[in-house]
Amino acid sequence: MNSRVLHAVTGRLSLRPPQEESLKRLAHAIGVAPELLSHDRDVAAILSTLKAEFPTLEDFERDFPSLCFALATGVGKTRLMGAFIAYLHLAHGINNFFVLAPNLTIYNKLITDFTRNTPKYVFKGIAEFAQQPPLIITGDNYDQTGAAVDDQSMGFAHDVRINIFNISKINSEVRGGKEPRIKRMKEVLGDSYFNHLANLPDLVLLMDESHRYRAQAGMRAINELKPLIGLELTATPFVESSKGPVPFKNVVMDYPLARAMEDGFVKEPAVVTQRNFKASNHTPEEVEKIKLEDGVRLHETTKVELLTYARENGVKTVKPFMLVIARDTTHAAQLKELIESDAFYEGRYAGKVIQVDSSRTGAEEEEMITRLLAVESVDEPTEIVIHVNMLKEGWDVTNLYTIVPLRAANARTLIEQSIGRGLRLPYGKRTGVAAVDRLNIVAHDKFQEIIDEANRGDSPIRLKQVILDAPSADDKKVSVQVESGATALLGLAAVAPGADPASVTAKDGSQTAPAVAPVFTTDAEKQAARMVMEVIGKYEVRRDLVPTSSALLTPEVQKKIVAEVAERLKPVQGNLLAEADTSQPALDLAAVVAKTTEVVVQQTIDIPRIVVLPKGEVTTGFHPFQLDVSQLHLQPGEREIVGQMLRTNEQFTLAAEVGLKEQRPEDYIVHALVDFDDIDYFTHADLLYDLAGQMVQHLRSYLSEEETISVLDRDRRLIAREIHAQMMAHFWEEATGYEAQVSRGFTELKPCNYTATAGQTAHHFRETVTETSRIKQMLFGGFSRCLYPLQKFDSDTERRFAIILERDALKWFKPAKGQFQIYYKLGTEQPEYIPDFVAETDATIFMVETKARADINTQEVQAKAAAAMRWCKHASDHAANVGTKPWTYLLVPHDEVSESKQLADYLRFEVKAN
Repeated sequence: MNSRVLHAVTGRLSLRPPQEESLKRLAHAIGVAPELLSHDRDVAAILSTLKAEFPTLEDFERDFPSLCFALATGVGKTRLMGAFIAYLHLAHGINNFFVLAPNLTIYNKLITDFTRNTPKYVFKGIAEFAQQPPLIITGDNYDQTGAAVDDQSMGFAHDVRINIFNISKINSEVRGGKEPRIKRMKEVLGDSYFNHLANLPDLVLLMDESHRYRAQAGMRAINELKPLIGLELTATPFVESSKGPVPFKNVVMDYPLARAMEDGFVKEPAVVTQRNFKASNHTPEEVEKIKLEDGVRLHETTKVELLTYARENGVKTVKPFMLVIARDTTHAAQLKELIESDAFYEGRYAGKVIQVDSSRTGAEEEEMITRLLAVESVDEPTEIVIHVNMLKEGWDVTNLYTIVPLRAANARTLIEQSIGRGLRLPYGKRTGVAAVDRLNIVAHDKFQEIIDEANRGDSPIRLKQVILDAPSADDKKVSVQVESGATALLGLAAVAPGADPASVTAKDGSQTAPAVAPVFTTDAEKQAARMVMEVIGKYEVRRDLVPTSSALLTPEVQKKIVAEVAERLKPVQGNLLAEADTSQPALDLAAVVAKTTEVVVQQTIDIPRIVVLPKGEVTTGFHPFQLDVSQLHLQPGEREIVGQMLRTNEQFTLAAEVGLKEQRPEDYIVHALVDFDDIDYFTHADLLYDLAGQMVQHLRSYLSEEETISVLDRDRRLIAREIHAQMMAHFWEEATGYEAQVSRGFTELKPCNYTATAGQTAHHFRETVTETSRIKQMLFGGFSRCLYPLQKFDSDTERRFAIILERDALKWFKPAKGQFQIYYKLGTEQPEYIPDFVAETDATIFMVETKARADINTQEVQAKAAAAMRWCKHASDHAANVGTKPWTYLLVPHDEVSESKQLADYLRFEVKAN
């Protein structure tokens, strides 16, 4: 296994854990059976070797070694294909790849994703492909591009070549016993392109969604390509037959849907019905209409939840859409006509529906595909997609939230086929907000069947298989606590598990010893020094006696510390101060106190504890504004909707609240708004009724009066949350003035807690990091001016800035969480700001943030900078009073960090008050 390339590809492509595990398994397979990459081999012997390594592997099922990686929908199979190709090329020099797609949709998607400068480019971050991207040869251009490859100059001829073909097209060309076109077509070389590929010494076959074409004639033709290895990717590793599903026998990685849900990589699917719904009480037409109407209610509720989440968290807005599964093309056309008619919610969805099926041809088909591919865009009007059987694998959208199946199907088929298209998460991870993380399947008539099916032992939602592999040192992580340099110098720091602060790897691989031996070596001295540290902690709050850490060295304070430490030591060890052993000198407590405080003062930068409080009268409020109701189209419903999560069986409801009828419509909203802690009715009544009036007016614009009251009664809290989220953007606070209170003149340096790879040795901070994507996993040491023996960097920019600080600062460090307790305002939240660096020079103490230039002007970075600048101003005012150094805040763009510059050169990036 080539670990260096493996780590590089994993880091550069930001692989998720299941993708990383799949790549490791491929690398491991090649490691234990290197003849996989050779044509001169015994396939049966390779199978025997790999079966011992992969318990789920029974047979390759082909004439050549073929391995299946079964990853749940939404985890990222296309990115994994890119990782496979990058690894095989960089680690083993493989240049030729043949990628097989099951249909036109995936074929086109793969071509796009393998083409540079596209949104989901699979090789983004692979430097070797940035200079010379792989040559993409397709089923449409191979007779020109592919055949001409060997005519090119040597450099070009040896680049990576990725052939992408559509198996359905090959299948259509073998009907009647004919050979597919790629076998019949004679090339300029005088040979078929098929034979050109089959004669390549290093062809690797990648099969996307391989379950779709395993048993087809075109696949037999592909077998004759004689590739080195085949890599299959699918979410469903079985072939359907008349006797039921036939599992693949060559699976080496199985990551089922149940695990993807548990790990939070996909949405949680839920089945939805109405409370006490009986399908037998309704005609099939009525059931269909009820399901559609309830689907729209869910859709509109979800739209509001997504909008509110985006506003509350300052993230992109997601426009959800609803998928309706029709019986056939005639039924689809009827549904489209109904949904766009005035009879369905007064025609609110006219122009917002697309029908996707085989009935469209020519220009209509082009428009349909264009709109379908753009359905994620908030600017595209489509909110409802009706399809028959065209939306299978390859249509990757993240904003499908409601599915209404109107086609007869058993529960298992509904689960497997329906949810697959809607599992991807819009933000790439779970948000913790149920409505944002949930996919709703409206299935009133199949509700209990689907619940029962999901609870079966072999359900894809519950099916899990755990096979323990041998532990790997690369995978084991440990938590490392790094004490301050003072603690280490005094000999009080415990050895951190997984990393030895005394052991730092130099560039040549040699080990460097600790720079300074511990001050104290005997247990008695260490026990006394530890007690001195505890007493010093108490003096942090004695600003009258100890305004700065240097004041700890005055004779008066030294005397007090000696007395208190002596008193504390008596009950612990009565003979500690006496001469217990004539061979050992008596403990000189005054000397221990003097040395300990000296080290503490040398190994710290005075950080005051500052709290900013308003003085005089404080007033708050909200500026009047026009409510944004463009995305709010809540719908009424006569009955309660019940939903049940398929994995956890947790239930949720969408129902009217039971309560008194309000005197006027606005009261429903206002009474819900005043439940928020930051809204006072008497102060904000006028604004609350103005905003509630805007909402009521909006609801009346498309609902009857009775429907308006129904929506207000049922969804009052949802509406109030959305209005409150918009109000926060117009919040103001005024005070007569603000006063900074300094509770401590200095604070003890907190321990730093890191996660690191077990057993790793710290790297020297001057060592050039070639795989910068892995820098967050590395520990660095070898410092002489840093106040911690080990540090961790979030980027190589930080490591290089640390080199400058080692040269130009008296002392510096990277603060731990809670060291400063600076908070900044971001929307409705007030997160803690942790600066990148603190550095002290002869004249100034700097607080420094290094940031990517593109991020400098973002709202969050500017909010942090404003909070840090205010803190530095108050700290400087305090410093002037006690005679210490002023504070300055620097916000440095990443591309300005260079060892050729001095720390003074960065003064031009000081953030000053406006």
